[in-house]
Amino acid sequence: MSYAIIGFGKIGHALAKAFARKGIEVAVATTRDPESFAAEAAAIGPTIIPTPLAEAVKADTIFLAVRFESHPVVAKAISDWKGKTIVDVMNTQAPLEELDGLPSSAFVAKAFAGARLVKGFNHLVAAVLDQDPSVHGGRRVVFLASDDDDAALEIAALAEHLGYAPIKLGGLSEGGLVVHARGKSWGQLIFQDLVRFD
Repeated sequence: MSYAIIGFGKIGHALAKAFARKGIEVAVATTRDPESFAAEAAAIGPTIIPTPLAEAVKADTIFLAVRFESHPVVAKAISDWKGKTIVDVMNTQAPLEELDGLPSSAFVAKAFAGARLVKGFNHLVAAVLDQDPSVHGGRRVVFLASDDDDAALEIAALAEHLGYAPIKLGGLSEGGLVVHARGKSWGQLIFQDLVRFD
C-alpha cells in the first residue's frame, strides 16, 4: 500500500508527522516543485518524500489536504481515479448553494469520479493534529465518514496504526454533516478534541 499527502500546509505537515512517528513512507506533494519544500520534509523525517504532484497521485491512498478551492486542480492531475482511496481532510466555508446542496465531501467525490472517498481527520485543528495521538493513556479520536464501507474500514485500520482511535460515523450524507464546517453552520463534532480510553 502506498500513501501520499497532497498539500503541505499546516494540516499536511501534521499528517506527515503522524506517518513519520510510525516510520511509514509517504509522498508529499503540492503544485510547486518538490525542491521548494524538500528541507521542510527532511526536517520531519526520512520517510517523508517530496514528490511531484503527477507522481504523488499514483499512490493507492491519498490524503487531500489542500485548500478546498484547489481540489479541482488535483482532480485533473490524472484521468482515472478508479481503485484509489481519497481521504478528504479539507474544510470549507463555501455556502451550500455553491456545493449543489451537498455535504462538502459528497461534492468533492464528484471531482474524483471512480475513487473511494472517506471524510476524515478534518475535525481536528492543525495544532491538535500535529500532536502525538497518545494522550494520558488514551488515544485521540478521529471521525470517519464514507459511502464505501470497505474504504472506511481500511482508513480506520490505518488510523489505528498511526495511533488514533477511529470512530466511523456512517455515510457522507449523515456522518459527513456532523464533522462539516460550513460558514457559520458547524456540525456537532467539528473541532472537538476527544480522547478514547480502551
